Formats: sequence, structure tokens, C-alpha cells
Amino acid sequence: MAQSATIFAPSSAPLTLAVLVLPQASILEVAGTLDPMRSANRHLGTEAYRWRVLSPDGGPVPLTCGIEIPASGTLNDAAGADALVVVAGFRQAEVATRPLIAALRRAAGRFAMIGGIDAGPWVLARAGLLDGYRATVHWEDFEDMAAAHPEVDVVQTRYVIDRNRFTAGGAAPAADLMLHLIAKRQGTPLARQIAASFITTPRDGAEPQVQHSRPRLDPRIASAIARMDARLDTPEPVAATARALGLSTRRLETLFQAALGQSPGAYALGLRLAAARRMITDTHHPLAEVALRCGFSSQSTLSRAFQRAFGQPPSSLRKGR
Repeated sequence: MAQSATIFAPSSAPLTLAVLVLPQASILEVAGTLDPMRSANRHLGTEAYRWRVLSPDGGPVPLTCGIEIPASGTLNDAAGADALVVVAGFRQAEVATRPLIAALRRAAGRFAMIGGIDAGPWVLARAGLLDGYRATVHWEDFEDMAAAHPEVDVVQTRYVIDRNRFTAGGAAPAADLMLHLIAKRQGTPLARQIAASFITTPRDGAEPQVQHSRPRLDPRIASAIARMDARLDTPEPVAATARALGLSTRRLETLFQAALGQSPGAYALGLRLAAARRMITDTHHPLAEVALRCGFSSQSTLSRAFQRAFGQPPSSLRKGR
């Protein structure tokens, strides 16, 4: 039976996580989840954190980089763990099979908390384990998950903790989430010490996953890019973007050319084409739907722009799939 207490609270008791890694997850997602706990144990000089890496069939899990990570069992071997964490990356619709979804539903009541990393939240949503919860997912999957699961309040932040559920939008947010867990259990000084050992800085969960501010990048350019990103399906004219930022069209074009070597229109088109390419390779949406969701008036319009940019038609990316 699940415990009622949150794991994100001061405690000296050892914490055990069952980490279910699905095929085609990223090694960074796995490391971002496990390594902060390993480092906490090192700094504390005691086994404050324990974990078991599990897989759907109990065997080694192939990761996106081509290596396999060993597993110590399946969900059936998660008994006694305080929390379950599902780590998923690419092709989650294929690797999260119906038997696995059913097993997740059956196992859910055993844990005090359940979490998901990267595409893991989508797997949890498919199992009905995020209904009525606030959650995040990797930004590339945001629109699809929000459309497929309206019963989940999907937000584009780095990580979310809502009652007995926690979700993180990728590898770096997973590390932020684990550092937050350590800070809550053993104190902020330890979490900062661990972050320093990784030469990083903990980020707040409420921060957006994608930030367009780069060193020496004009804030007006960053704001323009953020507007473009938010309007991929309904791109606005450059003049409207400039007006919203209190600039003339010519001034915005000059800023983009000086900083990025291309016009605002070309940059916005690049964002839309990159989004289309991700959707073509990572989903099974019809090309006509991809075109509309990426701001192109028709499939043929997308095909022409795609051919010019990448030297091949979008349909070629799906051959042999």
C-alpha cells in the first residue's frame, strides 16, 4: 500500500527509488536521475539513497547512444521502494507497450510517489496516473501530450511536484529535480555542494525548459525568438513581432542580421522547419497535419520549404520506418 508522506521532506531514513528505464531513453536522463543520489551518498558518507534500475523485461536496456544499461529486474521486483521513476525518451509510443501500461496501473498503489522523466510523464499519462495532476514533459512532446491527455494540466516548466506525483522535462531538469529532493531531505548546503561537484547550478522547477537568452544576445532578440517559438502553428509577420517589441521592422532585421547572420523571417522559418523535422521523425502524424501544426498552409508548401532547406522531401525521412 502506498505511503501518504511525501519523499520531498526532511528525513534521515534511507530512500529507495525504483527506476524503470525504457528502451531509447538517453544516458543523460538516466545519469541526471541517479548520479545526484550517488554523489549525496559520497558526501554524506552513508547510503542515504538506494536505487534499483528496472526494465520492461528485466534485461539490459538499449539507450539512444548505442550502449545498454543493466537492469536488476522488472516492475515485479520494485517491492519495497518508496517511489517509482519512469525514464523514457524516444519512441515512447512503441516501447511503452500495453502490457507495460497495465503493469504500471497495477503497481501504482505500492509507492508513496510516482515520477516521470523526459517522455516518462507521457507514459504515466497513458496509464491514467496523471489524471487531475499538474505535470510537465519534454518541450518537444508538450503539444502532443496536452492534446492527447486534456485531463492532465501540462505545463512547460523544468519540473513539477504535485502531491504524490513528480515530473521533469528532460535530462538537465531531472538533475535539478534530484538536487531539489536532496535539498528537501538533507538541506540546501548539501545540494549546492553536489551541484558544485558537477560544476552546475541548481535551477528552479518553475523556470521554462527552453530559454533564448544567450551570452551577449540582445534581450530584444531573445524576446522575438520566444514569440516565434510560441507561434509555430500561426506565425506572425515580422512587422507584427517588431511592433510588439516596440521596434521598427528595419531595426529588428538589423539586430538579427548583426547577431545571428540572418533575417527574423529566415530564423522563424528555420524554427518551424526544425519542428516539422522532429515531428516527422518522432511521430506518425500525417504530413498534412505536420504542415498545419508548423505554420505551413499545405503539405506541398511544407515539402517545397523542406526540400530547399534540407535537400530532401519530408517523406524521405519516413521511408523504411
